[in-house]
Amino acid sequence: MARKNKDLPREYCGLFGIFNTKQASWLTYLGLYAQQHRGQEACGIVVNNQGALTLQRGMGLVNDVFNEPILNKLKGRAAIGHVRYSTTGSSVLKNTQPLLIDYAKGSLCIAHNGNLVNSTELRQHLEETGSIFQTTTDSEIIIHLMARGKSRNLDESLLYALQKIRGAYSLLLMDNRNLIGVRDPWGFRPLALGKLGNSWCLASETCAFDLIGARYVRPVDPGEIIFINENGLRSIRPKEWRVGHRHAHCIFEHVYFSRPDSSVFGETVHTVRKKLGQQLAKEFPVKADFVVPVPDSGYSAALGYAQASGIPLEMGIIRNHYVGRTFIQPAQDSRDLGVRVKFNLLKDILRGKRIVIVDDSIVRGTTSKIRVRNLRKAGVKAVHLMISCPPHRFPCYYGIDFHKSSELIANRYASLDKIKEYLGVDSLGYLSLNGMLKCLKYSKTDYCTACWTGKYPVMAEKSQGKFSLEARCCGQGETVK
Repeated sequence: MARKNKDLPREYCGLFGIFNTKQASWLTYLGLYAQQHRGQEACGIVVNNQGALTLQRGMGLVNDVFNEPILNKLKGRAAIGHVRYSTTGSSVLKNTQPLLIDYAKGSLCIAHNGNLVNSTELRQHLEETGSIFQTTTDSEIIIHLMARGKSRNLDESLLYALQKIRGAYSLLLMDNRNLIGVRDPWGFRPLALGKLGNSWCLASETCAFDLIGARYVRPVDPGEIIFINENGLRSIRPKEWRVGHRHAHCIFEHVYFSRPDSSVFGETVHTVRKKLGQQLAKEFPVKADFVVPVPDSGYSAALGYAQASGIPLEMGIIRNHYVGRTFIQPAQDSRDLGVRVKFNLLKDILRGKRIVIVDDSIVRGTTSKIRVRNLRKAGVKAVHLMISCPPHRFPCYYGIDFHKSSELIANRYASLDKIKEYLGVDSLGYLSLNGMLKCLKYSKTDYCTACWTGKYPVMAEKSQGKFSLEARCCGQGETVK
């Protein structure tokens, strides 16, 4: 039976686009490969060959879906690509992006990173007035809205759609002439602009530019729309997005999602994570022999904790990087087998030691509990678990795949002592909200803290959920608690 580790927060998606190069498909493939961590369920590329758009997509990793013969057939001087983890809609081929349509105004494709919070009401209205949907993703709604716009002008059609959607979205679109990048006015999701010779490129993370040898130019600003075509680059910022608008950058990009070598929201991710670890050491000092990171997203925070505390950093947990999201297990009741396959302990190093385990987050708690149990079996004398963000108590409607409070360990248990008892650790420390915000570049009002505080910058409709569009199609409601 194929199983997934449900204890981890799921990535959103990764975007890459490039204009004005004969190697557009190959460079997009590499840009997606660099961002594979953002989505491992499906991927796709659309190329523009003299105005004709061609799509290739499939389920699985970038290296599984694309090979040399396929990429050589994808000829064109512009392309956009997408790696997906589903946050709205099932993980099936029809929901794989980019989405490509032909309609009265020409050909258009879209790739979306984020989550719309008014998708159900928009889709209901569109269907009642004649729209026929091919997928159950919220991204398709944007295309239908653009098609509804009365103007044949691309700028006006796009603005018409953007004025009706709410939520988190960084978008790449491409028609017969233009490559377009959009970032929502709240700035939930990152989007970066790069340059490779005479070619412009856009990506969710700057690590994609590093792989193809492009130069990082700047972030796409919240509320900015960039048009790239044969005339060069043009930027517009709709005036209704500019007046008195605070931002809501997703801190979890720094805590967990982004690669440590990327620049996100104006800061190198590794540097921020190290600061989080240093602050964690100030808030929760303990006596221990080693600081042990949970691979891979715990490395930078563990380094910061070790530097601030003076406790040596030791590699006590080794990750098997060849294990994907699914693993065929011989029996359903062997729940810890997936953990042992993915992570192995250096027993000779850990035996008889007091250790500080540094991890980025605890969502459901199952994996952490199994890991602590295995550490005890290996002879560890004391386990102090330190988490480089506050406890997750509320669902995220903006693209992280935990939609119900009941799934979150910090909501299931009334106190940290109860969580500590459940996990079986000697001590448990979560970084405070103020401590986390002190480690970031911008004002605390420029970040989204909803999953920790329950204060949502943009309220979601009551039926919002990963499968809410599918439930609506079947005549069923889905309530998110």
